[in-house]
Amino acid sequence: MPPPIQVTLVPHDPRWAEAAAAEARSLADALGPVVLRVHHVGSTAIPGISAKPILDLIPVVTSVDELDKHQGVLEALGYAVWGELGLPGRRYCTKDDPRTRERLVQLHCYADGSREISRHLAFRDYLRERPSVAREYDDEKARCQRLHPNDSHAYSDCKNAWIKRIEAEALAVYQTR
Repeated sequence: MPPPIQVTLVPHDPRWAEAAAAEARSLADALGPVVLRVHHVGSTAIPGISAKPILDLIPVVTSVDELDKHQGVLEALGYAVWGELGLPGRRYCTKDDPRTRERLVQLHCYADGSREISRHLAFRDYLRERPSVAREYDDEKARCQRLHPNDSHAYSDCKNAWIKRIEAEALAVYQTR
């Protein structure tokens, strides 16, 4: 597991979408047909709310076994590969700035058809479509950051109950579409 990092929240930056698209192209170019598509998720994908300035991406792959064969490619792109890290069927990877060691990107890789992909997309889209709920999330993140400014793991745990509640609402809406 990567060590916890300091939790710094910054205002939304519209350049995050461009950076996510560029990173997605880089992954697709390097991994070829293993990557079917890449989704930008997490707070940096939700306009109007603060976020840790770390891109969360979901590369949808043909299979995690096939992705595992390309671990060296990911490492050549600057990623540390952490395996499932507690979520069966996922491959979690992090990319840090080699000079500053600041986290830049987190990959949550899933095989095409994984329910985890829908969960992330439903949450993202639900908040994008409901600015008042997005503001509630922003408030919850600020509260958790105040409680755990130097421990990203505790910060994530702090937000978990709120996320799970909204995620259930989001999935109910997402599944009716």
